[in-house]
Amino acid sequence: MTWIKDTNGNQCSLEYFGSQEAAQRALDSLKDCRNCTNCSGCSDCSGCSGCSGCSGCSGCSGCSDCSHCSDLKDAAPAKDSSKPLVIPKIENIHHRIYEAASRPAALNMSAWHTCEKTHCRAGWAVALTGKEGEALEQFYNTELAAMLIYRESGYTIHPARFLDDNDVALADMKALAEQESK
Repeated sequence: MTWIKDTNGNQCSLEYFGSQEAAQRALDSLKDCRNCTNCSGCSDCSGCSGCSGCSGCSGCSGCSDCSHCSDLKDAAPAKDSSKPLVIPKIENIHHRIYEAASRPAALNMSAWHTCEKTHCRAGWAVALTGKEGEALEQFYNTELAAMLIYRESGYTIHPARFLDDNDVALADMKALAEQESK
């Protein structure tokens, strides 16, 4: 991973945010955070430390080791261990992901999710599984959620495939979809 860091020990990876500019914006958006990783939009928080993947935090106090929290209130971690996570399965995963990603402007390998209709390869795996995929993504992260979805769907994908450029990714998706159809 390629990291940029600030003087408070906070760090953002270029791979997580998709570009150096986006990672720097996220890092610049942190206020009063220390040793947090890949967080963005936190402000007026106090005591945040060791947080990971948080966004939209405001008015928090005592944040510690939060993970993938969104719109944090009173530093409540997003993980809910009372509900078991389901790893969704996509039938004909290669065909379905290639079909979705090959539409015009539907593939952007530089960001997990660009908008509702544009994702990277991993983002499409999560998006195609709906709420179960979203829950998995919130609990872990996009990359691991996509890897688990691929595995549950009968294919072990190497995480380096999520770093391909658009043309290479689309060609690989097409080849796998054609193999799947045989």
